[in-house]
Amino acid sequence: MLSRVVVAVLLGLLGLVFGMFGTLVHTATFGSFTFPWGIIVALVALACLLTGIRLLSRGRLNAACAGLGALVAIAVLSQESFGGSVLITDSVLGWTWMGGAVVVALLVVGWPRLRAAAA
Repeated sequence: MLSRVVVAVLLGLLGLVFGMFGTLVHTATFGSFTFPWGIIVALVALACLLTGIRLLSRGRLNAACAGLGALVAIAVLSQESFGGSVLITDSVLGWTWMGGAVVVALLVVGWPRLRAAAA
């Protein structure tokens, strides 16, 4: 039981780190075309993290802990700091990052486990 709690806490911290790095990179663009590669990389990285955890674990708890950690990081970093700066702005990219992270977490955690068909 203790090992499951420790693993859940560590995965929550890993999700927190992914949420922080995704928040920092979600507004990055490419060249003069302003192609938003940062939001794509951030959402794909979060989806890969949660999907990998879900595939390697038996239940939904571990993926839910990592997803919750990422969402907590996004929620905290979307608040205005004491100096008045904001990391997640009120823009299309900001709303896409916040909403996309919620959708990715809900899809990965809520997806039913498919059993192998009996041959």
